[in-house]
Amino acid sequence: MKKKLLVIGGGAAGFFTAINAARMNPALEVCIVEKRNKLLSKVKISGGGRCNATHACFEIQELVKKYPRGAQFLKKAFHQFNTKDTIQWFADRHVTLVAENDGRMFPSTNDSQTIINCLLQEADKYAVKVILQTEISEIKKENNQFKLLSITGKEILADYLCIACGGYPKTAMFNWLTALGHNIEAPLPSLFTFNMPGNKISSLMGLSVPLATVKVMGTKLQEQGPLLITHWGMSGPAILKLSAWGARILADASYRFTIMVNWLSDYNEQSLRDSWHSIRTELAAQKMMNKNPFALPNRLWNYLLYLSDIKEETRWADLLSKEQNKLIKNLTAAEFSVDGKTTFKEEFVTCGGIKLNEIDPNTMQSKKMPHLYFAGEIMDIDGVTGGFNFQNAWTSGWVAANAISQA
Repeated sequence: MKKKLLVIGGGAAGFFTAINAARMNPALEVCIVEKRNKLLSKVKISGGGRCNATHACFEIQELVKKYPRGAQFLKKAFHQFNTKDTIQWFADRHVTLVAENDGRMFPSTNDSQTIINCLLQEADKYAVKVILQTEISEIKKENNQFKLLSITGKEILADYLCIACGGYPKTAMFNWLTALGHNIEAPLPSLFTFNMPGNKISSLMGLSVPLATVKVMGTKLQEQGPLLITHWGMSGPAILKLSAWGARILADASYRFTIMVNWLSDYNEQSLRDSWHSIRTELAAQKMMNKNPFALPNRLWNYLLYLSDIKEETRWADLLSKEQNKLIKNLTAAEFSVDGKTTFKEEFVTCGGIKLNEIDPNTMQSKKMPHLYFAGEIMDIDGVTGGFNFQNAWTSGWVAANAISQA
């Protein structure tokens, strides 16, 4: 009789576990169970439909710094399978991952379907069975085997079990796993955008700045990166990174806090004051509205002039010191009140999940129950935006597969 591995979850981590285990140990019968009627849905929509599969970060010491939770745990796992291995794994299957200037890596086709097709072909090649629309409600262990019950009463048996069903937004949704004796860190949203209801900056929706610095006032939280103005507030990598690192702090503040934005990557408030005289002298005869020396989008520049009470016809030479001080402040230390967050339902990432001290990072096996494994976001691991959450899926899936194939 073949030993059977059951993987719960038809996403990136689940597929990577299943296809690698089936490849590494042909004597295994491998099956994926997915509660929905579609597979790899996050892969499909990631990166605007292009799939940000990983990040061109090749030093483990640097890579682990991209994980607000789970860094030390992953440090051990990355020694088995890291970014280089991900790139090579896909290259061996004729999928080339290409790095963009910011380090994000996408398939050369710029189409997430390329990644999906690759994973589906591997599943087909190694006879991985897939069962859709089957939600597991209970897991028992009897006679050294796992007995799984679906919400419709269907029973499935397995010798090895890997749980890779992604994160859950509510604690109660983990009950079927806590029943196995595992404990969880309470889940909270990570990677969310900031809502600024009623703020006039939303009139600039769609506008982006390539490099801004954003700080959460009253905390040590600060991030730098592209910033996007939306019709509800602010988004973009700078905001998303801040939300990941501040997931628990910002939740404790009920998502009401103040941020300070420096729109100028080359200056802080003091260095801009020091340079102001020479900038002003050089542009003295020009109307400020027409002459923006900081390469900011014109609509943003005009908005900052408006915020600083500077009239349209004002020339650089005629700028009053009161207006000048306001403008310097608005350029380098503009304050915005945040009241609420927006998470994208399909792309949501949570912090929280199975406590990492209950999992062996060298095998992804439960320390509480032999032959029970975990992969992906069901664990208390989450990365910042840029392909790091997928890298966790590939790494934990591969490590689990490797351990299962040798068990």
